[in-house]
Amino acid sequence: MEVNEYLDVFIEESKEHIQSLNDHLLELEKSPENIEIINEIFRSAHTLKGMSATMGYQDLANLTHNMENVLDAVRNRKLTLNVDTIDVIFNAVDALESMVFDIIDGGEGKKDVTNLVRKLDAIENGELNVSNSSSETKASVSEVSNIQEGLDQFELTVLQQSKERGFNNYQVTVQLQESCLLKAARVYMVFEIFEQIGEVIKSTPSVTELENENFGYKFTVILVTKDMADAVEQKIMKVSEIEKVTVSELEISQNNGGIESQTDEAEEGAVKKEKAKSHQHLTSKTIRVNIDRLDTLMNLFEELVTDRGRLEQIANTLRNSELQETVERITRISGDLQNIILNMRMVPIDQVFNRFPRMVRQLTRDLNKDVELQIIGAETELDRTVIDEIGDPLVHLIRNALDHGIETPEVRKANGKSEKGILKLSAYHSGNHVFIEISDDGAGINRDKVLAKAIANGLATKEQAAHFTDQQVYHLIMESGFSTADQISDISGRGVGLDVVKNTIESLGGSISIDSDFGNGSTFLIKLPLTLSIISVMLTEVQDEKYGIPLSSIIETAIVHKDEVMSAHNKQVIDFRGKVVPLVSLQKVFDVPGEGETGDYYSVVIIRQGDKMTGLIVDSFIGQQEVVLKSLGNYLTDIFAISGATILGDGQVALIVDTNALIK
Repeated sequence: MEVNEYLDVFIEESKEHIQSLNDHLLELEKSPENIEIINEIFRSAHTLKGMSATMGYQDLANLTHNMENVLDAVRNRKLTLNVDTIDVIFNAVDALESMVFDIIDGGEGKKDVTNLVRKLDAIENGELNVSNSSSETKASVSEVSNIQEGLDQFELTVLQQSKERGFNNYQVTVQLQESCLLKAARVYMVFEIFEQIGEVIKSTPSVTELENENFGYKFTVILVTKDMADAVEQKIMKVSEIEKVTVSELEISQNNGGIESQTDEAEEGAVKKEKAKSHQHLTSKTIRVNIDRLDTLMNLFEELVTDRGRLEQIANTLRNSELQETVERITRISGDLQNIILNMRMVPIDQVFNRFPRMVRQLTRDLNKDVELQIIGAETELDRTVIDEIGDPLVHLIRNALDHGIETPEVRKANGKSEKGILKLSAYHSGNHVFIEISDDGAGINRDKVLAKAIANGLATKEQAAHFTDQQVYHLIMESGFSTADQISDISGRGVGLDVVKNTIESLGGSISIDSDFGNGSTFLIKLPLTLSIISVMLTEVQDEKYGIPLSSIIETAIVHKDEVMSAHNKQVIDFRGKVVPLVSLQKVFDVPGEGETGDYYSVVIIRQGDKMTGLIVDSFIGQQEVVLKSLGNYLTDIFAISGATILGDGQVALIVDTNALIK
């Protein structure tokens, strides 16, 4: 088998199974007696082992096998879980994850796990923690009914076609010895033989029930194979602890396999049609697509948006009614196409959130704190590009909340709080933005301590600090090198973290605001655009140059008489709805050649970031337009107040203004 062909699928599915192991182990720690959770963990480990062995990653398969043995002992009541055992299993999952990432980086998935294997073997052999209880959960035993009665129309069609193509359809019943202890293991070995010689169409009990050992000692499958009946029987009998194998030919009659039902024919037909329809729906509902292909599709559509703008300009110039109608229709269709493409790139933020429960568990143990993580809105969707970038900022904020925010149980109890702290992670949509909120019920931000540290670091003078609002004080903690930690630790305290958070979020076109109630907790609110590639802007003109100002930052536009402009601290300001708003001339910021503003009025765009506002002076407004945001390239990096450029319909280039830089 050419493994490279399946490598991408293996990597994606391995990551899903490892995440499932982490999630269910966290649940198991809270409910160690829940056999269903143990079965879910066993199933993920079992699948991962089979995939790894098939792909030739033997180290990965071997470690998973050792972990699987421990889990099997737990679910068979031969082993009682404790914190140390779960820690070892968590470490094994970490090792599996590092092996998978090694494979992603082009390695062979090898890792020295001798110590881990030794610990797992010790747990399995009862050297660390063994329950002497010999009780075993027994599933209710029922005789295997005629498996044909459960066949739906889709399965019947498969069997009919396989018969026509020369395959044999067998009903195979396997009887295990009653002394068999590891029934699931025997089932696995039997199914491996089935997969080698043919294909299983149906199983009674279901595969899930067999894996969970939710059956007596007998199970039946319908097998499609080229082998003869006696050959099938001989191969299965080679598996140890098999009592008996019965292989009989399956006859599929013309009346849907001779299935008898107590429902009338019309109802039965409707049910079968629905099942077949459901079967087809399930098989065609999803498909894995490489993100590079979606990026290529998006790039092509961006070119289409540019040409659409050009067509609109031509149609407005020529004023031909038929051309205008056609362009309007193209605009509507391309708008629908844009929504479809953007939705294809949207992925649940759960892909970021799902790493945090495990991280919080480890950090709370390191810090000797008791914290409950609550996740709300994990199904909220974001563009894949944003998802890839937002993970690290959230890690910094969560670490900050656990280290600086939430107190130790002793301190919380002394302050009249519950000993268990609450860390809440929420996500929700609002308009064209996604909001992510990280809040805790911890100590909050000490305003006086922050100001004292800011003055000591030269970030503000005593005179300036006296006039700071609470929001201005809170934002000081996001300045580079700022830290209020009394002691440096591995978790925080080096003044690195929150400034990175701020810079990353602003580079994504977002913003972050902070609110705090000293003694009762803090809230960090992140505002992010749904997508980064196609944005709505207000096109403006400064002399002969055009600038796009993102609509997401604009409050409104205004025409201001020059007599209304005042001066404060040597800066031009206006009174905008009772607030003093500074004015910034784009001509001066970007050094645009020309005479400057003429006439008695200023054209002003009022922009806002958090509670700060600024008025941008331009020569004229062109109008609202959807544009494709393009990078300026490797040679034009870090251009002040410019986040990118776009090509307009008439071929001109318009620069996109970075409003966050101007509000500072």
